[in-house]
Amino acid sequence: MVLVAVFGVALLIAVLLSGLAARTILSTSFLFLVGGAIVSDGFLGLIHITPDSGIVSVTADLALFAVLFTDGMHVSFPKLRANWKSPARALGLGMPLALVGVALITHFLVGLDWTTSFLVGAVLAPTDPVFASAIVGRKEVPSRLRQLLNVESGINDGLALPIVLILIAAAGPTAGHAESSLGMIGLELGLGLAFGIVLPLLVIGLLRFRLLGAEPKLQPLLPLAIGIILYGLCHLTHANPYLAAFSAGAVLTAVAPAEAKTAFEPLGEQLAELAKFAALLVFGALLTPQLFGDLSFGGYVVVFLAIVLIRPASMLVSLLGTGFDRRERLVAAWFGPKGFASVVYGLLVLQAGIPQGQEAYTLIAVCIAASIIAHSSTDVPIARLFHVEDVAGIPADKDEPAKRSGHEVEHNRS
Repeated sequence: MVLVAVFGVALLIAVLLSGLAARTILSTSFLFLVGGAIVSDGFLGLIHITPDSGIVSVTADLALFAVLFTDGMHVSFPKLRANWKSPARALGLGMPLALVGVALITHFLVGLDWTTSFLVGAVLAPTDPVFASAIVGRKEVPSRLRQLLNVESGINDGLALPIVLILIAAAGPTAGHAESSLGMIGLELGLGLAFGIVLPLLVIGLLRFRLLGAEPKLQPLLPLAIGIILYGLCHLTHANPYLAAFSAGAVLTAVAPAEAKTAFEPLGEQLAELAKFAALLVFGALLTPQLFGDLSFGGYVVVFLAIVLIRPASMLVSLLGTGFDRRERLVAAWFGPKGFASVVYGLLVLQAGIPQGQEAYTLIAVCIAASIIAHSSTDVPIARLFHVEDVAGIPADKDEPAKRSGHEVEHNRS
């Protein structure tokens, strides 16, 4: 109950400061991260959470699933068909370059063996647009840029997972958390994709029967029910829930009645925000002074280079020869935040019992925390490069009438 009370207090503070956060470098994500750290054993000692606590993996898993499900619903297949080359290059070239780059600096600056170094690179390769919502959620930003960041982050989680599992298996004892069989990993990914496509199609198909249909006030619950069933089904069958979530959201956008999608969007966004905030609070509780003290100087150099050099350079290389202008390329290069996928995969590394797992997890955790702070505090200033003035959806001057329609804001500031 202490954790629930702390979450409620943090949520209230975040809501009261959200207007200010939406116009400045302050972010609500940062508030929950710091709030979790303050009430943890490292400071006030109000809550006691360790990396092997079940609530850590559960909250991160739920948050990642919810965020990917709602992100998938922002995918436009017509626009994706017209601009598929850039996301493909980001995934097929940019992501491997980032993985290898992080692995190289981890090996030479931290001293981890090659297998564990590549494991760190694989864990930190996925990106998360939720910490750059002022960019991916604004129609003033070019749609091809938003589509690139959204599709890249939605798919790279599933692409990184088999690499993470294979490297965990190769690094040593796995404590039952990794599958050494490539066939099994492929099956999990395939099942996740299949469930994410088939289940929404099946449910939408049921709406064609004359006796079936949702009354208006219950329409928002239709996608929610699909998401809940999908989450449970994936965990019962060991299918990849993240690939399933993103693909299900994208399929629903393509085939669901427009009124159902429109009705679900506010509810879906709020649920995803709550899941994200809960996961950030719990993850923040793991960020103790001891954790930061355990990371070597070389580790901090790796964290810095991973955020400001490796990701930007790899994305810039992958976008060479594309139609993106200089400003769009630089924004795409900067926004490669490490999010809940990296949290989940980092916990797998720690729980697998590999020889250098603790050192790898410490580096991963500090890098995720630094990335969340850096990217969630810069999305508003960078959004203004695209003339996004009313980022929060509320005017800076309370006496000034709002000048936007309800469709101008797709996301609130995270």
